[in-house]
Amino acid sequence: MRNDMKESCPLVSIVVSTFNSSKFIIETLESFKWQTYPNIELIVGDDASSDNTVAMVKDWLAIDDHEKCFQGVKVIEGAVNIGVSANANRSLKEAAGQWIKFIGADDVLLPNCIQDNMAFVEQHKDIKVLFSKVQLYQDTFEDHHYIKTIPGSISEESIMGDRQTARSQYEMLLYSDRIHFTPSVFLHRDTLRSIGGFDERFKLLEDYPLWLNLTKNNHKLYFMNAITVNYRRHSKAINNNGNSYVVNLNYFRHEAFRKEYTYPYLPKAITLNQRFIWYASQLFRWSLFNKRSRINLFLYDLFTFYANPFSYYLVIKRRLGTKAGIAK
Repeated sequence: MRNDMKESCPLVSIVVSTFNSSKFIIETLESFKWQTYPNIELIVGDDASSDNTVAMVKDWLAIDDHEKCFQGVKVIEGAVNIGVSANANRSLKEAAGQWIKFIGADDVLLPNCIQDNMAFVEQHKDIKVLFSKVQLYQDTFEDHHYIKTIPGSISEESIMGDRQTARSQYEMLLYSDRIHFTPSVFLHRDTLRSIGGFDERFKLLEDYPLWLNLTKNNHKLYFMNAITVNYRRHSKAINNNGNSYVVNLNYFRHEAFRKEYTYPYLPKAITLNQRFIWYASQLFRWSLFNKRSRINLFLYDLFTFYANPFSYYLVIKRRLGTKAGIAK
């Protein structure tokens, strides 16, 4: 029955990007085996792991004929580390599926993930980029480590609200990355290829530039109210230690991205405000000042807001009800 259904179902490529992922990769692969959707290609793109990740993947495929669970399997072994974005593009180039489900090598797909996504896009033919809900866990996917499901309720004013257009989403994204449920994204392969895939200039920042490029090219981001992915939050990861720092360390790494993607298109006053904050934040590169404490939080507010002339200008503009335009 499953083989008969394959012919009538579009092929979907599950792409898992790995780098020294031996600790969790088998758990991730197991979640693919239980997908209810019948026509799946598996692509494992390894970015020159120094551990036994690739060997574990190959061993898993050989066990109990796991490889037969998929329409096709490709294991791409990188000789040198090229970064998250380029590694994703390498897998994108090899993908045969009409749709692609990217997944981290430490997360898992719920059994309904591909089936629910495909049913939704088949019912709504205009959709090329689809998000859904993600269950967030701390370190392991045990019930007592469950944190929450994101996003919560979706309002009309939120970036995934029904009234939003690709243009309005783009304008919202220029101010900040408002999408915190990235692992759920389901992408039309040719749409992703048409915008050049992931921007390889930013080796460790693959998602935010992608959302901007998609919406700038008039591809609206849609949302499905279903849980499709379990996301693992690591205790020691920089992204998940925001409460330990005054300024998240990733902020200092992405100024080149902001210069390329956001500053040229924001209203001048907002760009000047953000640039002032950037320079004022340099003090907090030092661990002594970036450790979260009452005095350091006060210093941050002092330097980035109270001593910032552009912040006063923007406050006055908001109170006067003046709205600055976004550059096109």
